[in-house]
Amino acid sequence: MDVDSLLAPAAGALLAEVMQVPDTPAAQLAAGTRLRRRFPAGLVAAAFAQAGLRRRAATKFDRWERMWFTADGLEQASAEPLARHRARRFDGADRVVDLCSGIGGDLLALAEGRAALAVDRDPQVLRLAVRNAEVYEVAGAISTAVADVGDVALDGAVFVDPARRRAGRRLPAGTSEPSLGWCLELATRVPHVTIKAAPGLPRDRVPAGWELEFVALGTALKEAVLWSPAWSGSRRRASVLPATAAGRRLAPPAAELTGDGSETVPVGDPGAYLLDPNPAVTRAGLVGALGARLGARQIDPEIAFLCTDAPVRTPFARLLRIDDSRPWHLADLTREIRRREIGGLDLRRRGLAGDVEDLRRRLRPRGPHRATLVMTRRGDRPWALLCSEPDPDPHPHPDPHPNPDPHPDPHPDPHPE
Repeated sequence: MDVDSLLAPAAGALLAEVMQVPDTPAAQLAAGTRLRRRFPAGLVAAAFAQAGLRRRAATKFDRWERMWFTADGLEQASAEPLARHRARRFDGADRVVDLCSGIGGDLLALAEGRAALAVDRDPQVLRLAVRNAEVYEVAGAISTAVADVGDVALDGAVFVDPARRRAGRRLPAGTSEPSLGWCLELATRVPHVTIKAAPGLPRDRVPAGWELEFVALGTALKEAVLWSPAWSGSRRRASVLPATAAGRRLAPPAAELTGDGSETVPVGDPGAYLLDPNPAVTRAGLVGALGARLGARQIDPEIAFLCTDAPVRTPFARLLRIDDSRPWHLADLTREIRRREIGGLDLRRRGLAGDVEDLRRRLRPRGPHRATLVMTRRGDRPWALLCSEPDPDPHPHPDPHPNPDPHPDPHPDPHPE
């Protein structure tokens, strides 16, 4: 992308016009033909590409219509609610160094209330980060350095989001630029270091004393975050933002569950209700911690399902009512599904192998009702739980420790939506 040409004042009218073109092939083809009579073909193509990136960014940023992106930068940028969730923990830091800043997804949140140095070796990307900071009215707090991250003097808290993409392609799994090992070594130079990583990061790669946080937006696991010992508040943390936070600047705070992964709960009968933990909880190894705080039990010590005898609603798990519990037997299940006239069948598998779609065809669900079939294990036996959404409960048993806002925003928006 020719950033200089696209950022030039003369291109502003072109991009504004392109943003009004409907996002359909026919409309874009007609508009492109018309606009190439007035503007250079390369500039028109860049404007359409930028408009497409902005539309894709609507699920990540509140002010996407005025922001600037590259394809790689948008792909790796933290969604605004996640960046703001993370920035809450920087309360008290007067200065932050944002290494591998990219287009500024985290920078926009980190620069509120403190000075920020944005570092990237791509000068064009840094220019876009500054323009995005102008959109969010925090540019005055930001300075920039076009440099390799290894050559920058560190002064203040450090945030690093190492690149996991190059030229539009993902780097091999488990690798990044700079490497995780290099990022961890930053804590020998400054005490407060925060590292954003892919959610598939193995827990055993995190050194002792560091906190490992997994962050989910609704039921979608988005990020792993490593907090150096000076930042650490626990060994592990699962943070869940409501799915409605996507694309919103002022999102509700995350619910947070902490522990060290050693927590256990009793093993027993499935009971009346099933809790399917959020993937942030399972990745953090905190199923036992969640079960302990809810008074729940597991049906198998190796399976990340929890059960209770009364409905318990928590942001950390999906609640289902268990309508039928039995050893796994395909013919018996098929008869039961037909008896209940179940046509819509959601299959959840944990602890059992098999082709889910092939199983769906063999079960042949048909009828007006919906259900969730949980394929799991109880002891050494394959087990089936046929579940449904629980009825609204006028007197539900809430999570006794919802922990809605452990890190209140030190800089609330003075003009809330």
